[in-house]
Amino acid sequence: MHQPPTIEVDGDAIREERMQAGLEISELAERAGISRRYLSHLENGTRTRMRPRRYVALRTALNTTDECLRLAPPRTTTHLKE
Repeated sequence: MHQPPTIEVDGDAIREERMQAGLEISELAERAGISRRYLSHLENGTRTRMRPRRYVALRTALNTTDECLRLAPPRTTTHLKE
């Protein structure tokens, strides 16, 4: 079964951007067209992935960039042989 593409987001970054914008969680949810509960789950890390359309709406409502909201990919370490 095919899964739709999702975007991994950083809940702490979403909360920080919202607070810097001076928005209550309900205000941002309304502006982004998502539920307050869904936004709360994103901010507290219960949910970490969003569908592209909702993600773009949230990013637009916050007037921010992908670099600010997306979760950074995990660093891979390489072991050098001596």
